[in-house]
Amino acid sequence: MSHRFALQILTAVSPFLTAVCLLKNAEGAEKRHRAAYYKDGEIHVNILGTPEVKPITKGHWDFKPSWSKTGDKLVFFRRLVNTKEVSNWKTAICIINANGTELHQLTDGTHTDFNQTWTRDGSNTPIWNRRTSGSQRYRVFASKIGAKPGEEIALTPEEFNTWAFSCLKDGRILVRANPPKQGQGYYLMSPHLDGIPKYERIQCELDKGGILARISLSVDEKRVCFEYQKGFKKSVHGRTLYFADFNVRKPAMTNFKSFANEEGKKIWFAYPRWTRDQSEIVYHAGRKLFLYTPDKDTTKQVSTDNQADYRYPHGEATPK
Repeated sequence: MSHRFALQILTAVSPFLTAVCLLKNAEGAEKRHRAAYYKDGEIHVNILGTPEVKPITKGHWDFKPSWSKTGDKLVFFRRLVNTKEVSNWKTAICIINANGTELHQLTDGTHTDFNQTWTRDGSNTPIWNRRTSGSQRYRVFASKIGAKPGEEIALTPEEFNTWAFSCLKDGRILVRANPPKQGQGYYLMSPHLDGIPKYERIQCELDKGGILARISLSVDEKRVCFEYQKGFKKSVHGRTLYFADFNVRKPAMTNFKSFANEEGKKIWFAYPRWTRDQSEIVYHAGRKLFLYTPDKDTTKQVSTDNQADYRYPHGEATPK
């Protein structure tokens, strides 16, 4: 075959080959999920399943990054005072750009502030749970990007417990609470700065037999994933991970499906979170990260350093 003839063939088929390559690359890219997570006390932003390069925080104990819907910022808490009892920790809520620049502290570090995340209503507002001094109750607080410690505001009263999990696009917050005359349960809470928030109970058959924890809404708000503990005596080890359908209008959780630790092994299975495209759920178990695909009912390990302690994964641009 002459070089000229070979060149003619190559020229003819190259658009087809290019299209095939682009399609394969696109298919591969769909499963290259970017996430933020804790590794040995530092926060990393990385593509799941690939080795880490360097952390975006260093030299502290930084926990539970939550990625803003805008995709450019993370909010996390920094442990400043360590105690055996986690509820006695002193922490500071911090914001940092996803590229590791412009670290900013929102709270003064004298409180127990946990489970920070972002609103999804377009305001990019950071919220979190703060332990009420002298009690085991928590209140929901909010601040804003660029705010100073002390400028945070309470969204719930201190007379009863409210623990925020995840936010909705319409401004409501998915919480566990025990408002007066309504009792302990899971609610969609509408904050009201000039009075007591409105609490709408979420119908959920599973809550009659145990505790739902670390609930996370999918991007389209049609599904949830969470940890489930049988019984009501708190124990973080041995929980089963679930996902379920979510009806934002009723509101209700239905069609529960367990996908990790059905046997209830005394291992720390925790922190299930949706990926940005909602196709998979990332979680940690036994100091490793795993990715579960609901459509295929398959699981694979995506942490790469078996000597490290991985926790609290969180999908890109998907607030809890």
